Amino acid sequence: MNTKLKQHSDSESAHITPAGGNIFADLGFAPQEAAALQTQSRRIISDKIAIKEKLMAELALWIDSENLKQADAAQILGVSRPRVSDVINKKTPKFTIDALVDMLARAGRRVEFRIA
Repeated sequence: MNTKLKQHSDSESAHITPAGGNIFADLGFAPQEAAALQTQSRRIISDKIAIKEKLMAELALWIDSENLKQADAAQILGVSRPRVSDVINKKTPKFTIDALVDMLARAGRRVEFRIA
């Protein structure tokens, strides 16, 4: 018997969850559990975005208060000028929290976390 198996590359997917869909339901979780997992996931993502936005706002405030041009800020922060522009424009998907904390440290700002 000669069977041909379709090989998938890393960039191919056998299934795609549509926008607005619930990946947890697609993975086979029970409807109530899938809804709960999706809600929890959205909350975590929202919290991370809020943290990134706060860190970016602090960097933008530092740049403004020091009257720095983006190129000068980039040199101090150890990043490219377009990265500084991305910070100012709050392009959160382009940054990790760790990268933003590192930039604030390079700016001489201390970051403290409080668990509430």
